Amino acid sequence: MNQGVKRQDYTLLIIVLFLICFGLITLYSTSAYNGQVKFADPGYYFKKQLFATILGIVAMLIVSRMDYHIFGKFAFYAYLLSLALSGAVLIFGDSYNGSKRWLSLGPLSFQPSEFAKLAVILFLAYMVSSQKKKRGNVFLISMVIGLVLPIVGLVGTNNLSTAIIILGIAVILIFVSNPKYLQFIWIGAVGIGFISIFLSMESYRLERLAIWKNPENFEKGFQTIQGLYAIGSGGLFGRGLGESIQKLGFVPEAQNDMIFSIICEELGLTGAIILIIIFIVMIWRFMVIATHAKDLFGSLIAVGVMGHIAIQVMLNIAVVTNTIPNTGITLPFISYGGTSVLFLLSEMGLALSVSRWQK
Repeated sequence: MNQGVKRQDYTLLIIVLFLICFGLITLYSTSAYNGQVKFADPGYYFKKQLFATILGIVAMLIVSRMDYHIFGKFAFYAYLLSLALSGAVLIFGDSYNGSKRWLSLGPLSFQPSEFAKLAVILFLAYMVSSQKKKRGNVFLISMVIGLVLPIVGLVGTNNLSTAIIILGIAVILIFVSNPKYLQFIWIGAVGIGFISIFLSMESYRLERLAIWKNPENFEKGFQTIQGLYAIGSGGLFGRGLGESIQKLGFVPEAQNDMIFSIICEELGLTGAIILIIIFIVMIWRFMVIATHAKDLFGSLIAVGVMGHIAIQVMLNIAVVTNTIPNTGITLPFISYGGTSVLFLLSEMGLALSVSRWQK
């Protein structure tokens, strides 16, 4: 098998390293004010993110040097662990800003939903690749939907946006393994029904729809309006790095979901478009890796990672620009979140590993 090993995709690696550096610089610029006000340390968020990023880079480099087939053997157990952790959040989870999404282990806390994304990609890629030649299309689609619904239900209880991402990953994997458009009619109907049920289960989710339509009429629409002010005031080339006004308490928790609005304010439309283009190039590299992968398992891993990044980037930008209701989704590699960057970089390691075993 070693004869098939080639150099990994250095274009993807360079893009990842650029996004890491850009994310840390942007995070420090965006979070310094909040860090000073809340913790008397302007570098508070930066230092925590830097620590998680270093761990993530180590994980990425280790995983990228391994044969990705090894992870298929543990995919089922990773999925079971993600179910257990997501269930534990409902019982023992910690709340932050009204969202119960964290588990604490001593001084450390993490979001099991971030691990769930990685576990679902590996598990579904392994199951689909192992069943593809044995069963028909209907069985395969039913199997994927049946396997993914338990984790979607558990995660969606407190984190609807992540549940939507996991569902999206599953649909993309189904399409790649069975590229027939007709089957997506009932898949779409099931997805719409699922989202409708979850929206109706909690009143605050329906309230988000009202805030989305008329943010100026609600106190909770303040963040959205201030984010739009930041985007508009950036103009074509922005105020300059570090010169944002909206991050000075006007956009609450600007280093989290709304960081793209601060990028628009400081770097302008030009900077925002360049960042979007970089994400598009990254997605293209995942497509290249998937096309030249050694087997279906490798292709589906690359496609799953691609789906995760593409969906999350589109949802975040859509939320910040008020194109869709606020879902509390972060911008990959840019927004503050140690758990997020750690598992994102682990996913990058998987994609790089697949690229080393390409045809």
